[in-house]
Amino acid sequence: MAAIDSLEYRDVAKTIDHSLLRPELDLATVREGVELALRYDVASATLRPADVAWAAELVAGTDVLISTVVGFPHGSQTTATKAAETEELVAAGADEIDMVLNIGRLISGDDRFVEDDIRAVVEAADGRLVKVIFENAYLDDAQKIRACELTAAARAGFVKTSTGFAPSGATTDDLKLMREHSPAHVQVKAAGGVRTLDALLEVMAVGVTRIGATATETILEDFKARKAALAAAGAA
Repeated sequence: MAAIDSLEYRDVAKTIDHSLLRPELDLATVREGVELALRYDVASATLRPADVAWAAELVAGTDVLISTVVGFPHGSQTTATKAAETEELVAAGADEIDMVLNIGRLISGDDRFVEDDIRAVVEAADGRLVKVIFENAYLDDAQKIRACELTAAARAGFVKTSTGFAPSGATTDDLKLMREHSPAHVQVKAAGGVRTLDALLEVMAVGVTRIGATATETILEDFKARKAALAAAGAA
């Protein structure tokens, strides 16, 4: 587990993509979520595609990015649809794209299709960061390793465990496997199940640099409280 005394607030806050993806969220709730992301100065607010344009106006001029999803949540859209969706979302103000790879084609061993599918989104993103969601709940280790290799070959910036809508999310074993089988320049994102500060510190310790979270406020308030306690103890 990463040691709190070696971390500053920004080190932790900037690992968090504050997730606002649940389909039942009304616009007032999404706005509150974006405002929370701004208040806590996290890495990004992750929006549903239809929310990107107006949310981008809320974060303009700040250090908080807008991330959004493509091919979500099953990854089975055509490659042309994913590329077009990416182009539209970048034009609307998205800074980062979290795409779901084609799960069925990966399981079928159609590596060329999967790599080309990812590359089309990377090219459509026009320099924006692309995170590739594997949905590990449906994959065995060999398939996860191939997904890492295909992501790197397609020049995406991140490998990501899950959408948060499958039967399971991030596990330490999966994160270690993904870090081990990705080149150093490809980062790792944990999504699904990181709900506490201790869980965040644990995944940071295995090389995760971004998480998807809905418990952002709980995590960061806990960090601030623990840092304050450490400072008080040091001053005593």
